[in-house]
Amino acid sequence: MFLGFFASDKIDNKPVPIDLNKFLGKWYEIARFDHSFERDMQRVTAEYKLQPDGRIQVINSGYKDGKFKETIGKAKTTDTSGLLRVSFFMNFYSDYRVLMIDKDYQYVLVGGNSPKYLWILSRTPQISNDTLQKIIGVAKEKGYDTERLIFVEQ
Repeated sequence: MFLGFFASDKIDNKPVPIDLNKFLGKWYEIARFDHSFERDMQRVTAEYKLQPDGRIQVINSGYKDGKFKETIGKAKTTDTSGLLRVSFFMNFYSDYRVLMIDKDYQYVLVGGNSPKYLWILSRTPQISNDTLQKIIGVAKEKGYDTERLIFVEQ
């Protein structure tokens, strides 16, 4: 996912530790905040693949107006577990912060540097309403305006 660039002290966007090997793989976008680079996209997925140089290939894909769209980027780890630096344009990197993750790595809440960016991702195209409400509750506790969430058609 593309990310914000301006820090804010109004949200708790401290990343939680992750096991990178468990995090890698395909994720389905369940919900997100609206932003221009994903506007009107449906059936969105993000796939993270470890490369031989230690970086991570990021493949974001989905459909807009019935047409398949794909963007390939790269990510690198940082000294802080749960904080990746992601780039989809040259060497301009942005924060990708894992804000909460299921113990079995089945769903995740991700944010950027600012309260403008938030995603709910799952290993499956749909999640239960109970699980969704739990994740939304965590986002609210962290200071995000969850009324802004757009639910993605999978």
